[in-house]
Amino acid sequence: MYLSRFLSIHALWVTVSSVLQPSPLVWGHYDVCKTQIYTEEGKVWDYMACQPESTDMTKYLKVKLDPPDITCGDPPETFCAMGNPYMCNNECDASTPELAHPPELMFDFEGRHPSTFWQSATWKEYPKPLQVNITLSWSKTIELTDNIVITFESGRPDQMILEKSLDYGRTWQPYQYYATDCLDAFHMDPKSVKDLSQHTVLEIICTEEYSTGYTTNSKIIHFEIKDRFAFFAGPRLRNMASLYGQLDTTKKLRDFFTVTDLRIRLLRPAVGEIFVDELHLARYFYAISDIKVRGRCKCNLHATVCVYDNSKLTCECEHNTTGPDCGKCKKNYQGRPWSPGSYLPIPKGTANTCIPSISSIGNPPKFNRIWPNISSLEVSNPKQECYCNPLGSIHDRCNGSGFCECKTGTTGPKCDECLPGNSWHYGCQPNVCDNELLHCQNGGTCHNNARCLCPAAYTGILCEKLRCEEAGSCGSGAGQGAAPHGCPALLLLPALLGTASALGL
Repeated sequence: MYLSRFLSIHALWVTVSSVLQPSPLVWGHYDVCKTQIYTEEGKVWDYMACQPESTDMTKYLKVKLDPPDITCGDPPETFCAMGNPYMCNNECDASTPELAHPPELMFDFEGRHPSTFWQSATWKEYPKPLQVNITLSWSKTIELTDNIVITFESGRPDQMILEKSLDYGRTWQPYQYYATDCLDAFHMDPKSVKDLSQHTVLEIICTEEYSTGYTTNSKIIHFEIKDRFAFFAGPRLRNMASLYGQLDTTKKLRDFFTVTDLRIRLLRPAVGEIFVDELHLARYFYAISDIKVRGRCKCNLHATVCVYDNSKLTCECEHNTTGPDCGKCKKNYQGRPWSPGSYLPIPKGTANTCIPSISSIGNPPKFNRIWPNISSLEVSNPKQECYCNPLGSIHDRCNGSGFCECKTGTTGPKCDECLPGNSWHYGCQPNVCDNELLHCQNGGTCHNNARCLCPAAYTGILCEKLRCEEAGSCGSGAGQGAAPHGCPALLLLPALLGTASALGL
């Protein structure tokens, strides 16, 4: 059974304008691993970065509850109605299908239908805490592509933690804390994702937005993936090229959206008042009708297909790679160290294909586009001309591994393309400003990514300072609306001014 197999007759070509402002339809640019092209040497394969299509990952998970006997119904018990906590004649009975609420009902196709939900035992052992761990496991590394959404049929819990694992449940780290009172529950000030920025996107926060009682609109809890994407791709996610560029160059950001397991820790049920009503403990429990986790198999940009066989997900690897995540080169294809594919240069990306080992080649042939990033190069002759761009490469010839060695901010087989956050000015130079991350302030406009053109009253790299402050005349009548006499209206910034720290996370 396949998660996805997106076939294409031809390679996907995207114009320069669509790269700068791609629509949501361009999200799947990396849906083809290779295409045949015609060269002087005949028909050959041209490889590119590729990844599986995003899909509903709950179809492929295993769920585990701790404690294992926390589900209601064994023995049968009564509980209070959702809408009326004092009507306590509803029954949970594991031996009767119509009255049972097993864990699989968190993922059934009926979704939010009120009759299908998992439910815990009630808080009959109060004051002992009523706590549940719900662990979702894939036995495979996956990349999250949309919000995690949990729909409760009870009130949303007063205290909850969403956790992630990157090592199949051996270690855990928090994703987000949820509470009616973050300071009291977790000694954290409350925040929302809207309080974050591209520089603080990895911050673990506690939110009070999703922890209210029994009202109609209080059943859903989110872990916002798309809002975090928006810090790099814009509020409508139109500039996915910017996001892909950041994911490609910032490992911690890429790992943030990568998991092997998720764990929902329910720490305190919805109480709705200051004190627990000890006379009606059957009104306190957890019930979840739906959990949505959307993502894709992590295949290191070396596969478009992820196979689900014998309850296990495995990438169907291309580019002469192998392993569950396409994480190594095939035997006899270790002519250079394995590397994941790259989103850059956008939109097709670079495959970083594994190439034959020297020992496996009889008469070493010349490489062509079958093995990207290598041109006019013969094995055991690494100093042969590679046509490296002299402005973008450190050396004018190939390095010892047979590649052009690019300067900081530069990429491409010949080091003639710029990484995100850089523009070509006799080589790739860091942007002083752009339209996504480094905005000119106080009405300034960005010119060629190299300088901010400031209004008359402002100066500074991003027009962040008043001119009168630099001239020492703010208190002598110069005012904030006009430039001091003799000051130029525009501040011209040197194109070589570095902004790496402004782009960093």
